[in-house]
Amino acid sequence: MGAIVNTTEPMSRIRVVTSKDRAADTLKLLQRAGVLHAEESTELKPIDREAVEKERRQVSELLATIEDVLKYVPTERLVRVQQDVDVFLTRPLDDIDKDTRTLCTRLGAMHQRLEKLRQEQETLEELRTVAAALASRTDLTTADLDFTGAHLFSRIVAVPQEIHHAVGQQLEPLTLSRVVIDRSELAYVFFVAKADARPAIERWAGDNTGRFITPPEKNIPLEDFVGYADKESARLQSEAAEIHTDIETQTEENLELLVLLREALFAENERLEVLEKACEAKYVTLFEGWMPSSGVEAVTGDLRETIGYVYVESRPVRPEEEPPSKLRNVKPLRPFEVVVNLFGTPKYREWDPTPIIAYSFAFFFGVMLGDAVYGIFLMLLTKFALPKLVDDPQSDGFALFKSLLYISAGSAIVIGALTGTYLGDFFPRFFGAPNLALAPAIQEVYLDTMTFIVVALVIGLIHVNIGHVLMFIRGFKERQHHLIIGRLGLFILQIAGIPWIMNFIGVELLPLAQATYTILLYTMLGSIVLIIVASVMEKGTFLGSIFWVFDITGILGDVMSYARLAGVGLATYFLAYCFNMLSVLVADMLPAGIIRLVLGSIIMLFILLFGHILNLVLSSITCFVHSLRLCFVEFLFKFYEGGGRPYSPLRLRRRNLVPLKAKA
Repeated sequence: MGAIVNTTEPMSRIRVVTSKDRAADTLKLLQRAGVLHAEESTELKPIDREAVEKERRQVSELLATIEDVLKYVPTERLVRVQQDVDVFLTRPLDDIDKDTRTLCTRLGAMHQRLEKLRQEQETLEELRTVAAALASRTDLTTADLDFTGAHLFSRIVAVPQEIHHAVGQQLEPLTLSRVVIDRSELAYVFFVAKADARPAIERWAGDNTGRFITPPEKNIPLEDFVGYADKESARLQSEAAEIHTDIETQTEENLELLVLLREALFAENERLEVLEKACEAKYVTLFEGWMPSSGVEAVTGDLRETIGYVYVESRPVRPEEEPPSKLRNVKPLRPFEVVVNLFGTPKYREWDPTPIIAYSFAFFFGVMLGDAVYGIFLMLLTKFALPKLVDDPQSDGFALFKSLLYISAGSAIVIGALTGTYLGDFFPRFFGAPNLALAPAIQEVYLDTMTFIVVALVIGLIHVNIGHVLMFIRGFKERQHHLIIGRLGLFILQIAGIPWIMNFIGVELLPLAQATYTILLYTMLGSIVLIIVASVMEKGTFLGSIFWVFDITGILGDVMSYARLAGVGLATYFLAYCFNMLSVLVADMLPAGIIRLVLGSIIMLFILLFGHILNLVLSSITCFVHSLRLCFVEFLFKFYEGGGRPYSPLRLRRRNLVPLKAKA
């Protein structure tokens, strides 16, 4: 679709909060960037201050995450930073957040796994201690160390020895049996108790900083557990060593990035802290508006680098909002945005028809002017004469308009070269030149009135139906069923109706059997039913039952309107032809001899200059107006609404030439 219609630039709503003493510098930077379509800013509300505070909390959280990772760096060192620190420190917070979380999540997961292995190894060593002390009890397994039954339960609780010596006797009335193993600073108590004593024992453990030790799920006799624990401990140590090595490697490889991220977050935290205080004291300025999404990151970076204490918030367009429309056509098509804007600026979510208008307008203009010399003269008039008729020939709008005329004149030069038209028949008439047409077949069409009209109508049929196809697609996008049904009816009516009508008037357009034309007639009637249904759906029963007629006559009138391509094109050629012929006739009316040679040449030159200049000016204006008419009335009204707001950014207008009017 980009070759026929385009879409507008995606926009973002941006809010810039800065301290009042930095407001002027911020505004100048935005003006230099030239991308902010400024709009009236709302008052800075508590929710805005809350946004600053929220972002600062986010920064603090990221800093804590990085610090958790950096504390595992094995030795103290100075990290040499190779990257451009200034650029890195002004990156958008979202990018810093993404990089930080990606890197720290990977390293954090490795740290968590390492910590888990260490905890498993510590638990295993504690169980090995208990198992070694109870190994003489051959009837016990690891499952018996953590048993819960209907009447009895058993556990291992680790308590600091000092506390156990002081309050350990409190367990005696609560347990049926207990074994105490003293190791280092801890006392491990293995006990069996009645089920109803469980809450009291758990409360005792909690009050005395005790913790219960859970044995492995694998059920192993205690006499065999020591050997199992030694092997499992060795495995855990080996896995922990591998992970530790991997952590050191990953940290070393990303150490510069981690340091840069931390420094960027420090800088961001400092900026937000100042803004947070300024918000509380209301010493802040707010700029608000629309900006192309593609430019948000660059402007945010410039603001952070240049202004420093600034908070930038951007968000996508909400469904209920209507941002300004920034067109994004390739450079050769931009001049024709002038034509589209004359009809109406595209809405933000609407198609931009500049591409198809560019092809159509330039082609229509070239076909109607259709003279290579006229095209060259029009370029010269556009360059040297037209700027004298406007107040500000250096304005951007006038530059685009000139480019539009250059392209349209170029189209006329191409058509003129193909048809051999140079000031009408000037060169064959006055110099006896042979046929100069580069494409004699096109020349024959151009100079044969009926053929030219038929070709113009075919062009119109194609152009009008492109508009209806776009409306058909729009109906699908917007789920407007009357547009889908109505356009489908029009398409079927044309496909079936054109061959039937041509056969009816005696012109055999296609070699079809007579029975086929009967089928085409019924198909036409069915398509008319679709058109009536669509009209009733759109306008209601009363109006819809009447106005469907205009849908059918409208497409006929639209196509017939393209006959003006032939009319204006032939008029331009034959006016030039007549002025050439008239100059010769008037000169031949003078007496032969020196009078005819001198006076006749002067009169001939005057008629040629006056006639061709008049024809060029009138034809150029006529071609421009009729090209506009065909693009507006016969085409854009089919699918295009307009009514959008043009994107007008705050920017510095750098011009080398500035017009000044002298005082009268």
